[in-house]
Amino acid sequence: MSVLLTVFFVSASAQWDVQFSDYTALKSFYNPAVSGTDGMLNVSAIYSIQQGGYDDAPQTLYVGADLPIFFLSPRHGVGISFFSDNASMFTTTKIALQYAYNIKLGKKGRLAVGFQGGLLSESMDASKVEKEDNSDPAFPSSQQKGNKVDLGSGFYYYHPKLWFGISGQHLLAPTIMIGETNELEVSRMFYLMGGCNIKIKKSLITIQPSFLVQSDLDNWREDIQCKVAYENEGKKFYGGVGYSPNTSVTFLVGGVFHGISLGYDYQMFTSGVGLVNGSHEIVLGYQTDLDLFKKGRNKHKSVRWL
Repeated sequence: MSVLLTVFFVSASAQWDVQFSDYTALKSFYNPAVSGTDGMLNVSAIYSIQQGGYDDAPQTLYVGADLPIFFLSPRHGVGISFFSDNASMFTTTKIALQYAYNIKLGKKGRLAVGFQGGLLSESMDASKVEKEDNSDPAFPSSQQKGNKVDLGSGFYYYHPKLWFGISGQHLLAPTIMIGETNELEVSRMFYLMGGCNIKIKKSLITIQPSFLVQSDLDNWREDIQCKVAYENEGKKFYGGVGYSPNTSVTFLVGGVFHGISLGYDYQMFTSGVGLVNGSHEIVLGYQTDLDLFKKGRNKHKSVRWL
C-alpha cells in the first residue's frame, strides 16, 4: 500500500473535472461565454456529496455569479466564481473571472465568445491517510500546497427555443507542484453541451431535453437529460431524469419562486460503487433583470431557467 500511494503522490494526473448532475443550471461553470448573455443577474450555488455513505466522501462547493455590463453595452458580460473540492487528503480550489462578448445572430438568437482566467490551487494533507510507517519520507508531515494560473474559453449560441455551446478548460494543461517532490498534472478538458425548450401547446408545460459531452481526448463521458417543467404566475416546478451510459442514472426535482430556485439531484451509479452510495446535490439560484431601461418589446425570458 505504501508503495502504491507513493507513486500516486509523486505524479498524479487529474483527468476529470467534477461532474455536476444539473449541468443546465450551471452553464457558466463549463463555458465562460455564457456570462451575461441573457441580460440578467444570475447567482448560482451548488453543494455536492459524491459517493455518499463512505467515509471521507468527496464534497464540492461551487458559487458563481454573472451579469451584463449595461453601462458599456449589453453585448459585454462578466462573471466570477469560486470552486472548492475536497476528496480525502486532497483539496482543490479555484477562483476565476470571466468575460464574454455577444452579437445578434438572426431575429432572436445571439452568439457569444468568452474567456476565463483564474488561479487553480491544490493542497495535500497526508495526515488524513492511514500509513503503515509514519516515518516514510514520501509522505509529508505537514500540509503541502501549490497553485498555477488556469485558462479557459468557449463559444455559446442561445435562442429562446434552443442553446448550444463548446468550451475548453485548463487550456495550459498546468502541472501543479505540491511541495518539493509531488506534482499533479491537470489535463485539458473539452465540453460540448446543448438543449432546447419545447412548449406544449395550450398548456403550462415545457419539455427541456439537453446533453453534455466531456472529454480529455483520451476518455469520454456523455450525459443526456430531460426535464419537464410546469410554470404558472411566476412559479415553476420541474422534475427530470438523466442518464450517462455505463455510469449513472440521475433524478432531479426542484422549483423556481419569483426568481429564487431550489433543486435537489440524486445520481445513482450503475457500476462501481453501486446504486445506494450515489451523489447528492443541492442547487440554489437567484435571477433578476438588471436592465432598468429595457423597453417592453425587448423583454425576454432567460433560457437558463426555462
